[in-house]
Amino acid sequence: MEPLSFQEYICALDPTTLPRILRVCAGVYFQGSVYEISGNECCLSTGNLLKVMAVVLQKVICEDTVTRQTTELPPTFKGKQDYPPHCPTGLFQPAAPSRPDTTLRTPFLAGGRRQGLTLLQAMEQWDRWPQPLLCPAIGPHTLLLHPVYEVHAAMHLRRDIVKIPSTLEVDVEDVTEEAQHVHFARPLLLSEVLRMEKVLPAQAEILEGPTGPAIFESAWVSRLQRGQRLQLHSRSRAQWVLASAPSSGRHFLLTSAYEGRFRRRPRQFMGVQELVAILRPSQRLHVVVTQDCEGWGADVPPLIVGDRLEVQGLQGNGPETRLLCHRHGGEEEEGEELLLPLNLGGSFVEERCDSKKYRLAELLEQQPLPCEVRVVAADPGLAQDALGTLPSLRLEACLDQPVLVGSFCQEPAQGFQISPMWLDFSILLSDEPVHPPATSTPRCRVEELTEAFYYRLLAQLPGSPAPPPPRPPKRARVGTRPGGQHPLTPRSSLSGSCPAPPLPPLPALPQPNTPKPPGKQRPSSDAGEAPGTSQAAMPSLPGTEHDSTEHDYETADDNIQKIIHKMQTIFPF
Repeated sequence: MEPLSFQEYICALDPTTLPRILRVCAGVYFQGSVYEISGNECCLSTGNLLKVMAVVLQKVICEDTVTRQTTELPPTFKGKQDYPPHCPTGLFQPAAPSRPDTTLRTPFLAGGRRQGLTLLQAMEQWDRWPQPLLCPAIGPHTLLLHPVYEVHAAMHLRRDIVKIPSTLEVDVEDVTEEAQHVHFARPLLLSEVLRMEKVLPAQAEILEGPTGPAIFESAWVSRLQRGQRLQLHSRSRAQWVLASAPSSGRHFLLTSAYEGRFRRRPRQFMGVQELVAILRPSQRLHVVVTQDCEGWGADVPPLIVGDRLEVQGLQGNGPETRLLCHRHGGEEEEGEELLLPLNLGGSFVEERCDSKKYRLAELLEQQPLPCEVRVVAADPGLAQDALGTLPSLRLEACLDQPVLVGSFCQEPAQGFQISPMWLDFSILLSDEPVHPPATSTPRCRVEELTEAFYYRLLAQLPGSPAPPPPRPPKRARVGTRPGGQHPLTPRSSLSGSCPAPPLPPLPALPQPNTPKPPGKQRPSSDAGEAPGTSQAAMPSLPGTEHDSTEHDYETADDNIQKIIHKMQTIFPF
């Protein structure tokens, strides 16, 4: 088939023969060009193949042959209602031929003159060249109709169907017969493969690696780059335990395959509310007071460091709800029952005598989360167990996610699990054989999390509180700084801080160290001046009275400046 313009080919295409495969020959985009089609970047180069899947009439350009004006008609065009009654509503009639009609036009004219044609019927009679028509609903002149189609086509290595206008200025040729063996590879996301269990196992090549912030600190995640080949073995469900190390600020995900041994650590509680939150109906909690707590009158006696309490349950309803505890007495003292208000403070530590070593599954069966543990025996299947070096570990919640079990083609013995909900990227499946993983293939049993991903997981847990909205800025009143501070008010006098102590009195200015000559005193300027406060007269040497007085004032001024500087250091304004 000879090359045709894309518009000519689509207008003459019989929809019943779809799909058709086209090859791009030449046109405006010769040598290839990146441009936008229906909001997606697309590149058409000479030699590219298109698999046309569907053709949809988008609009019709109606051209007046006399005025050359154009009008866009929707496919549902029905015309106006104010035309002569003898003409059917919105129907097209063939125009009188200016020359003898060809065989091609003669069926068209016979059908059109009998009852007229709708817009869609006129488009069905369109055969590469527009036919002259009349439509009183549009105007009195002869019209030419130019359809514009939206072509839905598949391209190699494109995930989505490309929507191309038929008016694209490019030449194509039909190569359907000779390209029957061509496979249009479609990239897939891992989340799509997770729903296509029948395609597994399969080999895959990464087209685009993961985007966005990292989630794991593991080395294998950094290898998920463009061009890396993977083996996807199966679909599975993974059980993880979210854990954190309070002493180091590190966070982890433990798989159910972790083989380390744990020992439970005593839990710490700040206030009665935390005791209530951890209380279970079938379990009794024994704690020891670690901080003195003042009582509330005669009803609530004070708690003293070392008191041993057995938490038994709640009593009362509404605001009168109390926590019933039994305080054990000493050797010669009897115990007593305490009803503690829920808003009482205090500090408690769990009293526990348990030296048993637990597997992870045993621990989760017997201990509700969260709980404090310590790894006393590292996982023997790991070359380096990061959990074994931590003094304590807080197990926070259990997570259940669908995963893909995979490995690297170059290192089939190195296995991993990928959750597409957390780590999604595009791949291209291939038909190459997949080697089944060995039963002893080690997998990452402990994943260290980045801090950002840890808090993202916390926010996704059921019952987790939403972060509070940011506070609006305070309005600055007239004569105040932002935040309500007066320009002349010291920072220490702001609301919520301790008031500044009163300023100390200024010390007396230093007096000149001029010796007093005997027998000569300056008379007092005030008759009531206290004795001993008058100053001695200075010797009247020529040219020295002014210099001596100026020196005294400079010395006093320096001392004042030092005092003010000291005060500003203590009380910054």
